[in-house]
Amino acid sequence: MSTPERLIEDGLRRWGRLPDRPAVVDPLEVYGGLARRLKRMRLKEWVGFTLSHPDWYASLIIQDAHYLAGAEIYAYDRAVRVLHQHAAHAAGGSPVLPAELLESACRFERVGYRVVYSFSRASARHRIEIDIAATAKAPAIRGESELDAVESTAPLSVSSRLPGGSIYTHKAAFPAAGVLRVGDAEVVFEPDRDLAVLDEHRSLLPYRTNWVWGTFATPTDAGPVVGANFAARPELAGEPEESCLWTPGRCEPLGDITFEPAAADPSAAWHIASRDGRLDVVFEPEGRKQVRHNLGLFAVDYFQLFGRCRGVLRGAGGDFEIGDVPGVCESMKARL
Repeated sequence: MSTPERLIEDGLRRWGRLPDRPAVVDPLEVYGGLARRLKRMRLKEWVGFTLSHPDWYASLIIQDAHYLAGAEIYAYDRAVRVLHQHAAHAAGGSPVLPAELLESACRFERVGYRVVYSFSRASARHRIEIDIAATAKAPAIRGESELDAVESTAPLSVSSRLPGGSIYTHKAAFPAAGVLRVGDAEVVFEPDRDLAVLDEHRSLLPYRTNWVWGTFATPTDAGPVVGANFAARPELAGEPEESCLWTPGRCEPLGDITFEPAAADPSAAWHIASRDGRLDVVFEPEGRKQVRHNLGLFAVDYFQLFGRCRGVLRGAGGDFEIGDVPGVCESMKARL
């Protein structure tokens, strides 16, 4: 299958697993008039990164629900077990999240809070810029990173129907070089060791929505990046999931993912596996980021765990042992 120029062409949407991200991804193009305006309020868009480093866990996101928008970042210092967090909010529609992602820039800019992702498919180099001022609760977080798209994983690009909605997601893991400064601490990212995992969504989610999701990636001794993206949510029979194995040069489809915490304790390990056994890992949490809001019609009960993964990936070209690899798992239950 060739990659379409647009997700929506001649009024029809492409469904399934795509070889790469279309140049233009706008799920609203299939609608017109009043339907388009109403669907815009159901559209949930975000672009974020999980950063992989041996001494720090970090993640950042720009998101737009079209009635409210925001940006968040956290950085966790493993040595002293301290979590630093910043968040900012804005009117829906105010972040710049262009449909032509890979030849554009995403921006969230307010006084004291600036995050920019610059993407260039032509140069195969992407950039993350962060400039967030200190607050009474957290130190300043500033930095720049360059991401190498030549040495990245094969892309995960999925367009899928959901009960009461649809998703489009694009994901990949990139070697990352640069510096992140968290207060007085300097975190140096080395491209032969450290990664940034991209997570883009352009999804028309049902009002009541829930999912469990996780990801990790790591360079191998031979150089290529391997890893996995895995999710469980209400699905329609026959529709592709957004789960995959990243093996050298390949994005291999996965399905039927189970997440099994060993106990109710938030610090308990999770066993994460696909039914066919090609993904079989244990995730050991080290920390937790949580968001809870209840605004009547709208509510969010969300947490993301960051920690380490160990186990095995069984790809088409062979097995890959995973040991002490940074990763994340999250749970979302919401009325959106």
